[in-house]
Amino acid sequence: MTDQAALAKPQTRDRARTEEAIIAAARDVLADQGFQGFGINAIARRAGCDKQLLYRYYGGLDGLADAIGNDVANGLGARLTAFAGEGTPESYGALMEKLMLGFVSVLRADPLLQRIIAWEISEPSAMTSRFAAARGLVLQRWVEKQRGTLTPPANVDAAAINAVLIAAAQHLVLSATAVGGFAGIDLVSDEQWERIRRSIGQLVRGVY
Repeated sequence: MTDQAALAKPQTRDRARTEEAIIAAARDVLADQGFQGFGINAIARRAGCDKQLLYRYYGGLDGLADAIGNDVANGLGARLTAFAGEGTPESYGALMEKLMLGFVSVLRADPLLQRIIAWEISEPSAMTSRFAAARGLVLQRWVEKQRGTLTPPANVDAAAINAVLIAAAQHLVLSATAVGGFAGIDLVSDEQWERIRRSIGQLVRGVY
């Protein structure tokens, strides 16, 4: 091994550790202060590094936002895969039921993702659009990988129906966090969420 190669490995490890610290700091700032507080100086202070490193590694705030958006979205995809488990669904409807139930489960357990979705709706901006686009791409790829040759029934507008189902799942979770329920249904207890899960299954099976 040359001296140059020997030096490169520690430098690579140092950069990887620094990037991990920056991503973690950016997530913390986003969770604590929202997109209005999401700035280079605040993130550099939280990460304990020179702000010039953020420009060097990510090209600025937009590049860092893309990195965080991808990190959050990829985390969603990984947890959906873990929820889905092994095996291929026997039908398109079974796949969509698994996706919707997994999405509810993952979203309920992820306060940061909940806040990001809420901000995308209440404070739309170019930056929130980056997060939405990253999440949409991960969900699209997840479905494409899982579905294989499965197709929805004929004469069913699957894209529109899936959008309605995902929107409903998002709103139920956000309402549960914000006010404890929706439409007179208490969404604090696991028993009530089991009621929601059963209803999601009935809706999906009724359509597909």
